[in-house]
Amino acid sequence: MTKSILAIDIGTTSIVSIVAQNDYNNKINILGIGKSTSYGIQKGAIVDIDLASSSIKNAVDIARNSSPNTIDSTIVSISGIHTKSRRSNGSINVPSGHITHKEINQVLTIALYDAQIVPEYEAIHVIPLYFKVDNNDSIENPLNMNGSRLEVYANIITAKKTSLTNIQSALKTSNIEVTNFVLSSYASTIATIQKDQMKLGTAVFDLGGSTSEIAIYKNRSILFNDIVPIGSEHITNDLSIMLHTPLNAASRVKTQYASLIPKSDILNQNTITKVKVPILGNESELKEISLDLIQPMIHARVEEILCLSRDKLIHSGLYDTIHGIVLTGGMSKIPGIELLARKVFPNVPVKISNPINIQNGYIDFNDATLSTIVGLLFYGLDNDPAFELDSNKQLRIKKEIPKKESPTIVKKENKDTKNEENSEPHNNLNNLDLKIEEKKSKVSSIWKKFSEWL
Repeated sequence: MTKSILAIDIGTTSIVSIVAQNDYNNKINILGIGKSTSYGIQKGAIVDIDLASSSIKNAVDIARNSSPNTIDSTIVSISGIHTKSRRSNGSINVPSGHITHKEINQVLTIALYDAQIVPEYEAIHVIPLYFKVDNNDSIENPLNMNGSRLEVYANIITAKKTSLTNIQSALKTSNIEVTNFVLSSYASTIATIQKDQMKLGTAVFDLGGSTSEIAIYKNRSILFNDIVPIGSEHITNDLSIMLHTPLNAASRVKTQYASLIPKSDILNQNTITKVKVPILGNESELKEISLDLIQPMIHARVEEILCLSRDKLIHSGLYDTIHGIVLTGGMSKIPGIELLARKVFPNVPVKISNPINIQNGYIDFNDATLSTIVGLLFYGLDNDPAFELDSNKQLRIKKEIPKKESPTIVKKENKDTKNEENSEPHNNLNNLDLKIEEKKSKVSSIWKKFSEWL
């Protein structure tokens, strides 16, 4: 049986954990799912280890209780809030003239070493943008090629060591050791875009609770990643302040009535135009507010996030390489956000995308809030990954898919020779040929003796 993994998405609003493994057909098999509310986490970073540990333990325990399988590895997401990226290159000579996994590992390791990462940060992904073999440029897969020199141009994603250490400490209460860290936006990207989008170049905006993460993906590589430190919780805060209502009441209003489409455009006899909310400091008293006041507040905050994201892409110098924009994450559920994004990005196709729906008996993955956790499963269970040094500085390579063992067939003895012959016609034909040859040999011997006697 294949190995089981535990994937944990540590978000600001919720923590999701899943136990899964590949079956014999190389399809992801969900074994257990756990979810809990996040405490002690702000902007994707742990600010209270005790509270965060308890939240993570609750989610993990639920998932583990659903699955008796032993956990072989643990994949954990890390927010881009404390990450940095930098480009580097490396080169080696190939004395044998034949490029193997060993040479690919060496050249990526040299690119990592030459990047001169500051001591406070640690590499979690060393992703090749392209390889070069002798004078051949832009090679995606140099494995088994012949050449005397191998070069790589790589994107190195680093994370603050203290952030990684805090996550490891929070997981100790559940007796879990992290096998790999994966950038959240990286996971969301591989869970939401298709092959053509991967090849041509797509920007993915994961619009979360306290942050909005950005990643540009092209040719199975992340070219760029960044973050806007604003998310849907800021909408909740805006509503709480402007409506003078508690945060939990503001969150309910946002969840139930948030929209970027003016109410006048969808007004009908069943449309709710006013709601009652408690007053901050005197929650026993309710006041009535018009939903027309809510729409402009939400519109302003979402537009700010999209405009800041656009500025990040422009400053990256890669805006012109983008052939599509994908919106995912909880905020992408707000009605009208796709229309607003098309106005902010007038010359780029925009679409809302949920993660690839893994069929299972536990949960429907057709939900934008689950993009990161689905991406973690794909990352951990991909048997044919693109070359990359992971957070353990190990080269990710193609895994051999275990073959399903054929059931052993025990042949029963059968006294009826006729039935035995009918069950194996090919063998019986061979036996018949042998018998005929034996008869011919005997006849030939008798005839020879008869000739000698004559």
